[in-house]
Amino acid sequence: MTRVTLVTVAYNSAAVLPTLLASVPEDVTCIVVDNGSNDPSATRALAEHYGAELIISERNIGFGPGCNLGAAQATSEFLFFVNPDAQLTPGAVDALLAAADAHPEACAFNPRLREGNGKIAFKRRSKLLAKSQWLSRDAAQADCEIPVLQGSAIFVRREAFEQVQGFDPNIFLYHEDDDLSLRLQKSCGALRLVTTAEVVHLFGESTVRSPQTAALKAWYMGQSRVYACRKHGMPNAFGTALREALAQLLSPVTLLSRRKRAKNWAYLRGIWNARNAQDAKRPFQPTP
Repeated sequence: MTRVTLVTVAYNSAAVLPTLLASVPEDVTCIVVDNGSNDPSATRALAEHYGAELIISERNIGFGPGCNLGAAQATSEFLFFVNPDAQLTPGAVDALLAAADAHPEACAFNPRLREGNGKIAFKRRSKLLAKSQWLSRDAAQADCEIPVLQGSAIFVRREAFEQVQGFDPNIFLYHEDDDLSLRLQKSCGALRLVTTAEVVHLFGESTVRSPQTAALKAWYMGQSRVYACRKHGMPNAFGTALREALAQLLSPVTLLSRRKRAKNWAYLRGIWNARNAQDAKRPFQPTP
């Protein structure tokens, strides 16, 4: 039986998905969750071509809930959540398995992530952490314990993932990885970086880039930030987010880009929407 199930959530991701699916080793089960794409037949064709299992959600239920949907079908020892705009390098899964076997006290792992230009991408801080818990910029040079996982490629023991009941379904998009990290760390064990396992990630390319898509993502980024910060006891969650959003919206750079205007305005609206906990689950509404 395979030890690893890779789960990827696709939302209008047919252009980038082939690169990921082609990089998945033969001994790794792959589950693709089509999360309400405009044309799910394209995702179906790719899944069939690369021998992946396909789950179709008729509507976009969010990234974390989409991962939960895929993970529910897995029976393997490990789950590997990978963004559709990523590519596994040869030996990455074997290196993660070796690290997991060498560190039974750890429950989840990040591979080393590189951008398309080769630059290392490392998540050393989080809105859900005090500054005293942030890592230094050079911490990514060697294997180490990390305070939070970067969500574009999370390798986790399935039993641990199930113990904390997976991703929080109240978080549609953004900060779901930070929230999961803190719950895993509290209940299941350490989080670690594995530098011998590498994944290339084209950040922000999992869906088509447009002002509309930017606004959709930014709305949920603002909404999720307030919700997650409140959940984990960060002080003045709404006020701090609101000040930062206003500063971004009033930046001169915003005036020069239609996409940035759409993004920053939606971010502000998402934060404002989350000011009352009872409103936090309201779906995104485009600006008239």
